[in-house]
Amino acid sequence: MAESSEQKPDEPLIDITRLCAEQDKFARERDWEQFHSPKNLVMALTGEVGELSEIFQWMTEADSKNAGSDPATSQAVKDELADVLLYLVRLSSTLGVDLNEAVAQKLLKNARKYPAEKVKGKSKKYSDY
Repeated sequence: MAESSEQKPDEPLIDITRLCAEQDKFARERDWEQFHSPKNLVMALTGEVGELSEIFQWMTEADSKNAGSDPATSQAVKDELADVLLYLVRLSSTLGVDLNEAVAQKLLKNARKYPAEKVKGKSKKYSDY
C-alpha cells in the first residue's frame, strides 16, 4: 500500500488520545465506569449504529448521498456518527486496543486482500476473486 505523500511514516493515522481522556473524565465524574464493560459498550454501539441506519432506511440512493448536508437530516446524521465514534473509542480504550495500530494493520490487510489491479470497479468479496 502506497503511503500518502502528506503523511510521515511515524505520524498516526488517527490520534484519539484527547478524546479518550475526555471520555474517561466524563465517565469518572458520573461514576459510569462500572457500566462500561466491553459487553455493554458493544451493545450501546450497536444501538447507535441502528439509530444511524434508521435515518437512511427508506432513502433513495441519491438522498442518502446528501444526508450529511440536507437540513432535514444533517444534524441527526452528525449526532449519530458522533455517538458511534464515541462508543467505538470508549470500547477500544476499555479493551486496551490501540485504534491507530489496529486501523493501520487493517488497511494493510485490506490492500493485500483487495489489490487495486484485480478488484478495481468490482464489489465482490475478496474470497470471490
